[in-house]
Amino acid sequence: MGILQEDVEGDIGSVPRCQTCGSERVARDAWACWNPESGLWELENVFDGAHCHQCEDATKLVWSRPETPPHQRIRELNDRFRHEGLGNGRVLLTSGIQERGGAFALAAVTAVRAFNDFSHNNDPWGEHDFGAVEIEGEKVFWKLDYYTPDLTAGSENPANEGLTHRVLTIMLASEY
Repeated sequence: MGILQEDVEGDIGSVPRCQTCGSERVARDAWACWNPESGLWELENVFDGAHCHQCEDATKLVWSRPETPPHQRIRELNDRFRHEGLGNGRVLLTSGIQERGGAFALAAVTAVRAFNDFSHNNDPWGEHDFGAVEIEGEKVFWKLDYYTPDLTAGSENPANEGLTHRVLTIMLASEY
């Protein structure tokens, strides 16, 4: 299971697991009420009983913090999108990059894809979501932002690909 420590229910980063088998595929009964203002079902009450899909039986939940820090999954998804173009997202080149011409834009995209010079100074959260490269003597910044799939708001959980549309913006430092 890779548990570092037991945590209190609801602590950020902690996850519920089946006390019997350790699976995270657990469920609890709950009530949800329709909110006509938001157009969403809202959780109203969660009941004590729990069920494990792995055991196919009732269980008690134990809460633990996984060995993998929450930011590691975001970093993995960011790197995969930036290096390989895989995942849900798009790349935006600012007008300053585009005005420099196709060769400059291609060099910038290539440099951003190859960038791996991360440190605590330029990546304090460990998400690999920002960097700077130099192209033809010009400083170029890149930044990854996380949105909902319909691009109307920020993603609530950038570690979940299904809830997140990544936008990689490549810009001249002077445009920042």
